[in-house]
Amino acid sequence: MYRLAAFDMDGTLLLPDHTLGEKTLATLRQLAEKPMKLTFATGRHYLEMKDILANIGLDGFLITGNGTRIHDLSGHRLHASDLSDDCAHELLHTTWDTPASLHVFRDEGWFTDLDDPALLIPHQFSGFRYQLQDLRTLPDSGNSKVCFCAPHETLLKLVPQLKAHFGDRLDLCFSAHDCLDVQPAGSNKGSALALLTSGLGIEMSECMAFGDAMNDKEMLESVGMGLVMGNALPVLKEQVPHLQTIGHCRNQAVSHFLQHWLHSPNLTYSPEY
Repeated sequence: MYRLAAFDMDGTLLLPDHTLGEKTLATLRQLAEKPMKLTFATGRHYLEMKDILANIGLDGFLITGNGTRIHDLSGHRLHASDLSDDCAHELLHTTWDTPASLHVFRDEGWFTDLDDPALLIPHQFSGFRYQLQDLRTLPDSGNSKVCFCAPHETLLKLVPQLKAHFGDRLDLCFSAHDCLDVQPAGSNKGSALALLTSGLGIEMSECMAFGDAMNDKEMLESVGMGLVMGNALPVLKEQVPHLQTIGHCRNQAVSHFLQHWLHSPNLTYSPEY
C-alpha cells in the first residue's frame, strides 16, 4: 500500500544529540530493500544531506531547505524555489527589532555574520559549517530561505514584525523552538513532496511521513499516513490531533514504529516513550 516513506531529520530520525542511531540506520536499510522509496525532508542544506547519505551508505531522494530544493537519487536537481529578489533584499537590509541571529541558505552554502560555535553543535555529525559574510553583500537572487535563530519567546515577538512587513509575500514556520524559517510563499515540505511523487508516479495516499515541527505540518497532513513524534512541538500536536503520535526520538521511535509496520502491521501499535 505504501510506496514512499518521507522522514524529517532533527527531532524525528535523529537522536537528541543530532546523530543517527544504529537501530534507525538498520531499519532504514531494511526498508530500502523493500519496494519503498526513501525520502529525507529537512530544513537542512542539500550539501549537508548529500554528505550525510554518502557517509551512511544510503540512497534517498532529498527535499531540503524545507521544500525549496528537491534532488533525485543521482543528485540531479528536480526543483528549486527562491525568495523573490525584493523580499530577500528587504530581509537582509532591514534592521529588525530583535536580537535573533540571521542566516541565509544559498546553493553555495549556509551564510551568517555571527561566529558562534554553538550553532555548529547540531551539525557535528556531518561537519557542515556556516560561511561568515556580511549578509548585506549577498546577491538578492538565489536565496532559498532565511532563518532567524533565538530563544522561542524572542522569535514569537519577531513574527508580527515580519507579517506586518511582508504580508503574504512569504511564509513563516518554526522548524524548531529556536529557529524561525522564512521562505517563498507556498514552498514547504508538503508541496515539495507532491511535486516529487507526481514525477515518480506515486499518489500522496501511498506515502507515509514522520515529523515533529511546524515545518512538517503540510507534509504530515497530505500523505496517506502521517506520524507525529512524541517529542513534537506542542503546537504541532494541537493542530494535527487526528494524526497518530508515536514515541520519542531519543528512543529511535521511527525505527520502533517501522519494525512494527514491517513485521506485524495488523496489530495495534503501542508507542515506546
